[in-house]
Amino acid sequence: MKVYFPQWQGAGLGKGIEAGAKAVLDYLENPDFNEIALSHLPAGEKGIQEYHINNYPAIYEQLSRFKNVLKLEQPEIIQTIGGDCGLEIVPVSYLNHKYPNLGVIWFDAHADINRPCDSASCNFHGMPLRTLLGEGESKMNPLLHSFIQASQIHYVGLRDIDQAEQERLDKDSIYHPRRLDIEDLVSTLSRKHITHLYLHFDFDCLEPNEYPETYYQVPEGLTIQESVATIQALQKHFKVVGSSVLESITTQREELAPITPIIDLLMK
Repeated sequence: MKVYFPQWQGAGLGKGIEAGAKAVLDYLENPDFNEIALSHLPAGEKGIQEYHINNYPAIYEQLSRFKNVLKLEQPEIIQTIGGDCGLEIVPVSYLNHKYPNLGVIWFDAHADINRPCDSASCNFHGMPLRTLLGEGESKMNPLLHSFIQASQIHYVGLRDIDQAEQERLDKDSIYHPRRLDIEDLVSTLSRKHITHLYLHFDFDCLEPNEYPETYYQVPEGLTIQESVATIQALQKHFKVVGSSVLESITTQREELAPITPIIDLLMK
């Protein structure tokens, strides 16, 4: 199933995220993408904060819509154009329920594993993995199809970590090497008997000098070539049942061009 879900509310003001998602959709020119409608509830500058989560009512409404679509369609594979990282709680939890040996590969500059009470921004796109672990805001749990385990999480490109997040990573020795080692990643997944993968790709995992059109820019990221090589290795050794491309903000085709090899690998 191909999904277009330009959720931006999880990023607070979310400037550029919805338009950036639409640019990716337009580039692919594929009519098979199913759109998840966004909420009309107040968000952004007029947003409502509940449970230490900005724009909570809008986020909950549209994520409920996404969950119901998956429950109805029962897809084997999900490819999502987004949108902010908070939307991931729905497809990851769905595929985790369907494939018990799922590995979650988190290409991201950020750990996205804060609890709402620990988040300085209160933006939900920094909380999806903690929510998926069943350790986030309990009011979000009905949106999930299942909970994941810490051993399923594997970071690529991580380099901007809050103190509370670092403590959570250390608690269960969650895989988060500072430098990319594709061979080590593949062998780690194999050692855990993981056979199916979800590939979350937030474009801020990339080095800004190679691709600056992201919601956040964090120095010393992955090169595009490294990212392509990693995705290809994972696709070769495991069955990828879910993937996403998230938080690109450009609307210009020429600015999008550097990352089209990544989009093609994950969305086609």
